[in-house]
Amino acid sequence: MKEILAIMLMVILTNNFVLSKFLGICPFLGVSKKTDSAVGMGAAVIFVMVLATAATWPLQQILNSHGIGYLQTIVFILVIAALVQLVEMTLKKFMPPLYKSLGVYLPLITTNCAVLGVCILNIDEGYTYIQALFCSLGAGIGFLLAMWLFAGLREKMENSKGIPACFQGIPITLIAAAILSMAFMGFSGVVDGIFG
Repeated sequence: MKEILAIMLMVILTNNFVLSKFLGICPFLGVSKKTDSAVGMGAAVIFVMVLATAATWPLQQILNSHGIGYLQTIVFILVIAALVQLVEMTLKKFMPPLYKSLGVYLPLITTNCAVLGVCILNIDEGYTYIQALFCSLGAGIGFLLAMWLFAGLREKMENSKGIPACFQGIPITLIAAAILSMAFMGFSGVVDGIFG
């Protein structure tokens, strides 16, 4: 249990996929204009990450047992694409406002390198199936946390009158993302300090 908690804290805070590994930047910058869309996107990514890990970890074992582990990326992308289609159809049927607010970014979960990255990282780190599931859950929570915090920052900046004209729009967005990323660097060593 201690090991699983350490893995989760590590991917949520110190090794956040968006803010330290720079994976999943496209939805991070594109869907973070409003907190409700950011939370919806983060929840969809959590769901897809956990499902993708649940499907890809056993598939990797099958690929390895047949000596075709080199097909990992292709197989993982196909599995993730199928899962995203499932999420998209579910949201369209049961949550039309969220589906509409996510717009083009929902299909982009298919190409979200954070989802593929967590699946491959789980294999590369040698995690067991349970550890891999919790790692992907933590990575998704970290993605959601980064999206939610950044969306809050962007909403505040949008209502702010103090931003010079030359920094408005994309420049201040990138500066805020960099500062948020540096703020998360403050968590480095926390997991080692707690768990040794």
